[in-house]
Amino acid sequence: MGKVRPRMIKRIARELIEKYPDKFTTDFETNKKLVAELTNVQSKTLRNKIAGYVTRLMKIEARRRMLMEAQVAETQGKG
Repeated sequence: MGKVRPRMIKRIARELIEKYPDKFTTDFETNKKLVAELTNVQSKTLRNKIAGYVTRLMKIEARRRMLMEAQVAETQGKG
């Protein structure tokens, strides 16, 4: 079973990705620094939870892109 995250963390993470889609990566440490810069979150725990969720979303997106590229390459190879 996965971890349950509060709506606030998910909402903030999605808003940050929507506003700054090119800044975030699949690296937690980088995302942690970006969250600290781009928000006014005072709590380290909350900052880390947001950065962790951003990292998870970015990894999911990267996996989705890889699958899409593989499908495109596969269909081009058959044609």
